Amino acid sequence: MNTLSPKLRKGLLYAGVAAVVAYCLAPFYWMLVSSLRRTADIFSNSPFPTRLSFENYLAVLDPSESFTRALLNSVVVAGTTTAVALVLATFTAYAMARLEFRFKRLVLTLIIATSMFPVVSIVVPLLKMFVDFGWINSYQAMIVPSMSFTLPLAVWNLTAFFRQMPQELEHAAMVDGCTRGQAFRRIIVPLAAPGMFTTAIITFIAAWNEFLIALSMTNKPEMQTAPVAISKFSGASQFETPFGSQMAAGVLVTIPLVIMVLVFQRRIVAGLTAGAAK
Repeated sequence: MNTLSPKLRKGLLYAGVAAVVAYCLAPFYWMLVSSLRRTADIFSNSPFPTRLSFENYLAVLDPSESFTRALLNSVVVAGTTTAVALVLATFTAYAMARLEFRFKRLVLTLIIATSMFPVVSIVVPLLKMFVDFGWINSYQAMIVPSMSFTLPLAVWNLTAFFRQMPQELEHAAMVDGCTRGQAFRRIIVPLAAPGMFTTAIITFIAAWNEFLIALSMTNKPEMQTAPVAISKFSGASQFETPFGSQMAAGVLVTIPLVIMVLVFQRRIVAGLTAGAAK
């Protein structure tokens, strides 16, 4: 039976990887190209702008659009959600991975099951509750509901990561005089940094892209997050859709995520591959 030569297999592998990368990046490339077109050329099918124009970015960054404030709101909401979820998930996941108690598997199943409820099913009761609390148009009205899907995800990821770490590490530290808390703080947390970074990135992206909760809990432009602000961009008339401005805003919203992944890519890869080989 004929087999493919090593060079041909390698070429097919590279071609497959290139095809997948091109498929994944094509929407982002088209968004970038469209954001650099003039308004008159926005419906052009050319793969390159016929003439570079930054008018869409100038329109997005115009103070009247309040988009910079929306970006700041997204940073506050996503950053706070990530920080709180990571702290709570670290302690919860460590307890789930190390402690033995009845119905532990059921508890972990219930934790991850809570993230399966569609957001639309909890928005209405939360809206009624937050109206009574006076939380509408506040950061906590967006942060607390976001925890309902980011915290279970973080707990699930970190529990699997802590389970892969040998318990002998804590035992050795306690033999040397550390308490269990000191062993956790000085030994486990530093070693768990790759998994925690990976979980933080995933959590931040999920909170950064959240739309329905932010849309429901705010009605003031100065409290809206970036996804909500983009959806409310208006054209010169009620019959015009500002595609160019929306594309430019999409690029600006994507840039922080790209920078974050590039900066922490080594830790992310280390976290994703931890425990793959023993």
